[in-house]
Amino acid sequence: MSKSAVFQDPMFHDEAKAREALEAVRWPDGPVCPHCGSSDPEKLAKLEGQSHRPGLYYCNDCKGQFTVTVGTVFERSKVPLTKWWMAAHMMNSNKNGVSAHEIHRNIGVTYKTAWFMMHRLREAMTDAKPGPMGTLGGAVQSDETYYLNTSKRAKSYKKGLSQKAAIVALVDENTKTVRTFHIDKTVTSAKLEKVLFTNVDRKATLVTDESKLYQTLGKEFGDHQKLNHSALEYVSPTGHTTNNVENFFGVFKRGMRGTYTFCGEQHLKRYLKEFEFRYNNRSGLGVTDGERTAKALKGIEGKRLTYRPTH
Repeated sequence: MSKSAVFQDPMFHDEAKAREALEAVRWPDGPVCPHCGSSDPEKLAKLEGQSHRPGLYYCNDCKGQFTVTVGTVFERSKVPLTKWWMAAHMMNSNKNGVSAHEIHRNIGVTYKTAWFMMHRLREAMTDAKPGPMGTLGGAVQSDETYYLNTSKRAKSYKKGLSQKAAIVALVDENTKTVRTFHIDKTVTSAKLEKVLFTNVDRKATLVTDESKLYQTLGKEFGDHQKLNHSALEYVSPTGHTTNNVENFFGVFKRGMRGTYTFCGEQHLKRYLKEFEFRYNNRSGLGVTDGERTAKALKGIEGKRLTYRPTH
């Protein structure tokens, strides 16, 4: 289905339909007061009429008013929900992402607004409480890469891995999901230990390349399968490989270079979470573009992101 055909859906043009769609995603079992958590339908009333703004609810338990955007990354946003839905769909229907310039041209907002909208959506895509990986007795692939300051033609280019942004990624072979981490400066055994010990089950099989960073850490897990890439070994005798995590790095770097072109290191973590979310909800796992978009907007709750720090 073409993107133009998708955008014929009423939720992309009718603000009331867009609000109803967002309410269905956030409150599948009916409205919930974000102030006190009440979900009793007898205590929650929808205020209608010209004297009330659209989608306004009143909670008789805490005497508070709220809409579906209260307590989310959309709170106090003046951008119509129809445009939020369009931006979210464009971000989640492209494997390599979509630039803020394309969002700004297609939905009719300023570039500054489009840039901030995308960061809010990336915040919504972040999994706040991820569980341990490798709990199903499978293997977890681990690898590291470096990004930014890689072009020798750039005026600001500086030689050395310490001048680049370090990234560590873990792929659970059973769930086929990835988890990414932006490491400050270079990757060390101490930093890698914190990532592995807080995210991977100790009984899991750790699959890595021949990096010396894993020589001691690998002994802390159920098994450590080490591939000697320098000797052209890409599949171990037991059938383990690091192809999945390396494929993720390939998708991430192609998207960053081809779509976003430049990213400040202070924002790299959110870009990683965007690619992580799309990878974990890819079509190969049976997730459609529409389902991926709805799942992304389901993560708006309980998160705030302001353009400037609040006082």
